[in-house]
Amino acid sequence: MMMPVLIALAAGCASAVMFASIVSGALIALLLFYLAPLPLMVAALGWGVLAAAIGGLIAAVGLAALVSLPYAIAFVVTIAVPACWLGHLALLARAADAPQGEAPTLEWYPVGRLVVWMAGFAATTTMAALFTLGTDSAAIADGLRSGLQRALGPRSTPGSDAALVDALVSIAPPAAATVAMLTLTLNIWLAARITSASSRLSRPWPDLRTVTLPPMTLAVLSLALALSFVGGLTSMVGKTVSAALFVAYGLTGAATLHTLTMASRNRLFLLSSAYALVLIFLWPAVGLIALGLGDAFLNLRQRYFQRRSMPPPPSH
Repeated sequence: MMMPVLIALAAGCASAVMFASIVSGALIALLLFYLAPLPLMVAALGWGVLAAAIGGLIAAVGLAALVSLPYAIAFVVTIAVPACWLGHLALLARAADAPQGEAPTLEWYPVGRLVVWMAGFAATTTMAALFTLGTDSAAIADGLRSGLQRALGPRSTPGSDAALVDALVSIAPPAAATVAMLTLTLNIWLAARITSASSRLSRPWPDLRTVTLPPMTLAVLSLALALSFVGGLTSMVGKTVSAALFVAYGLTGAATLHTLTMASRNRLFLLSSAYALVLIFLWPAVGLIALGLGDAFLNLRQRYFQRRSMPPPPSH
C-alpha cells in the first residue's frame, strides 16, 4: 500500500514542477511543460488510475498554494484529467467470447478509440485555453493578436507586420490543437514504453499497424470541416476539432504505411525517409493524413492482406 502512495506523491510533484517550469521562460521549460502529463500517465499505467488521481490532486494543491488557484485549475483541466482518464481507458478490458471449454481471453480497450479520446482532449483543452482570452471570436482574436505583438518584441511597431500577425492569429487555434494532440500521443506512448520496460504494464503491447478509428470519426470530421466555414466562434471550434482529428488520421496513415511496406526490401529506408521528411519539412505529414483517410474510405490495409492471402492481425 505504501508504494502506490509514494509513486503518487513522486508523480504529482514531478508533474507540478514540469508544468510550473514554463513561467521561467527558458527553452528547456517548454519541453518540460509538454511532458508534464508523463509522470501521471506512468503512475496510471503502472500502479493504477487511483495513484495518478492522487498524484494529480497533490500537484493541484501544491500549485494552488505556491503559484495561484487559476494555475492549479489549468493543471487539472489540461494535465491531470486527460492523464488519468487516458490511463484508465488504456487498462480497460473485458472477457472476450471463447469457444466452450476454453478459457476466456481479455479484450482490451481499442487503441483507435483511445486516439479519438486524445483528439477530444486536445480540442477541448485548446478551446478552454482560448476562452481565457474572451468569450467570442473577436475577443479571442484580439487577445491572440496582442500576445503575438508582444512576442515580436520592441522592434514591432503598431501596424507593422499586420499581415503576418493576422495569419498567425488565424492558424493559432488549429496549430495549438495539433501540438496538444501530438504531445498527448507522445506522452501516452512514452508512459506505456516505460511501464512495459519495467514490467508494470498489465496490458499486452498492441500491434500499432492495426490501429483504426471508429467509423463515426469520419462523420465528426466532416461536420467539423463544414463548421469551419461558418465564421465566428463556430468556425474556430470547427478548425480546432478538425486539426485534432487530422492528426488522428495522420497516425492511422502511419500505421497504414507500416502495413503497406511490410513486403518491401527497402522498408527501413522508406519508413525512415518518410518520417525524416515529416520532421524536417512538416508539410509531408499531409501525405500521412491522406493515407489515413484513404484507408478509412477504401480499407487499404484489409485489401493488402487479401491480395497476399494473409489473415489480417486483430484490429485495435
